[in-house]
Amino acid sequence: MNKDRRLPTASAPRRLPRRTVLKAGGLTALAVPAATAPAFASSLVSPRDEAPDTVHDVIVIGAGYAGVTAARELRAKGLRPLILEARDRIGGRTFTSTFLDQQIEVGAQWIGPTQPLINAELKRYGIGTLSGTPPTRLIMPSGGGFKEFPPDEVDARYGDLMNRLFEGAQDLFPRPTDPLYRKDLVAAADGLSLRDRLDRLRLSADDESWLSGTTAGYSGGSSATGAYTALAQWWSLAGYNVAGYEAVMSQRLSGGMTGLLQAMLDDAGATLRLNSPVVSVADDGGKVKVTVRSGQVHQARAVVVAVPVNVWKSITFRPGLPKAHQAATAQGVGVPYSGKLWMQVSGLSDRVAARGAEGSPFTTLLSQANVTGGQLMVGFNSLPVLDGADTGAVQDAVRKFLPDVRVLKVLAHDWGKDPYSQGGWALRRPGQLIAQLPAIQQPQGRVSFASGDIATGWVGFVEGAIESGLRAAQQVLKMTKGARSLTAS
Repeated sequence: MNKDRRLPTASAPRRLPRRTVLKAGGLTALAVPAATAPAFASSLVSPRDEAPDTVHDVIVIGAGYAGVTAARELRAKGLRPLILEARDRIGGRTFTSTFLDQQIEVGAQWIGPTQPLINAELKRYGIGTLSGTPPTRLIMPSGGGFKEFPPDEVDARYGDLMNRLFEGAQDLFPRPTDPLYRKDLVAAADGLSLRDRLDRLRLSADDESWLSGTTAGYSGGSSATGAYTALAQWWSLAGYNVAGYEAVMSQRLSGGMTGLLQAMLDDAGATLRLNSPVVSVADDGGKVKVTVRSGQVHQARAVVVAVPVNVWKSITFRPGLPKAHQAATAQGVGVPYSGKLWMQVSGLSDRVAARGAEGSPFTTLLSQANVTGGQLMVGFNSLPVLDGADTGAVQDAVRKFLPDVRVLKVLAHDWGKDPYSQGGWALRRPGQLIAQLPAIQQPQGRVSFASGDIATGWVGFVEGAIESGLRAAQQVLKMTKGARSLTAS
């Protein structure tokens, strides 16, 4: 166990060779073997296994990275957690699955070298990472359409534009793991959307199209949704340069995101209840009652709410949520729309990476592996008008980038319509950084909150979820004063 649980500082990014743009950033071809279904080692129990008067040490709501991290840390201190998970699987917005006999990530997919917490977890459990093969063809917006560009030109031009977009970020975030260190400067900039920032740069239409796919894509469809400070903090955490920024999304986990989470869950030794969506959390000052949709009530001395901020509004809290929490869930922190599509395509023999502009049907398209009958591709869509279940519509969207490609099969997931996420990854909206931190990280009574959505550092990444889970565990230990488990034998 790591004894020092203080938030880590950003480390210098690993030095990368030229041509990192569209090679790092996840835009690489990568073939990996099919994943096997996770075997849940923690105790899976049915409602009949619990006596009505049982009072648990702690209940963790949500079996994603934030919740499982909190459960593991609390178990290490002698508490016995019960984890309530709404879905029929662990992982939350991470979801390792298979398609065309290939391991795929339906949700979160990448990590990078400047994320110390998740890298420490990989080392702890002996799990490696996988890097991809660079694409041979790069397609970028041009004159209202798309065309192929030489890799060196993409590197130089995109890198220069990103430097212009984030000019001054080092002044805003000289200590990026402490985003309010220069609160005076941040307060003046936090109201700006990414669209505001683009407009101030006064770029040519072509240059803006090269950036707007990034700003709109990360914002869930519109550059007006995401805060400039949100993306500028990512840039700062990655080392204030495009190589570090792209490297943040350059590695995948051997065995998938769920594989690491399962190892952490095994350590937690928790009782896990799947298919248990929580509808209410009531804190009477002495204990907390948690009611699931079936009507069953669970009791605990403390609770960790480890579900996305967007989902808080679907749960009845008594007493009600604090003002910062109410505002956050009403406004939303997870991006409003995030579609991820895995596709079997034919008519493509080389490895391709393509970026769209704001308003394009895909913000990113990239080759992943050769499969029987064609190639495996993944696409990121930020426009809800594209129906991932309509293969013909998906093909029409792909052909805007690759006119000769035929889409044969599609596996798609719309995270915005997923009732247990109600949005994709987190990206703060204008004004939310100043309005939320540090209040949104504070517990209320015997209820603590954990989510990558409310991290201090890597908001929207698994790294941020782990950070938040560690913080929540510390808060619960203070609530319970580190007392030994009531149920320990």
